[in-house]
Amino acid sequence: MADQPASAQPDPSTLSFEEALRALESIVRRLESGDVPLDESISLYTRGEALRKQCTERLQDAEARIQKLTLDGSGAVTGAQSFGAD
Repeated sequence: MADQPASAQPDPSTLSFEEALRALESIVRRLESGDVPLDESISLYTRGEALRKQCTERLQDAEARIQKLTLDGSGAVTGAQSFGAD
């Protein structure tokens, strides 16, 4: 996937979180190698930014669905609060 031109790569919104993360990791490795021409580096960076945004949005959506259960003294569930709402 990383060796395809940007126009031939799938839209980040169609990828699973894991696929988008793997594609982003591949882009980072290529950019860090220093062996990519400038124009291709710019295209890779742009693609990487779109993938990063997609991964961030998916993580935020997942966090919003996670709820922290509140328990009473006996361990019975008494309610739920949003993730990170301490």
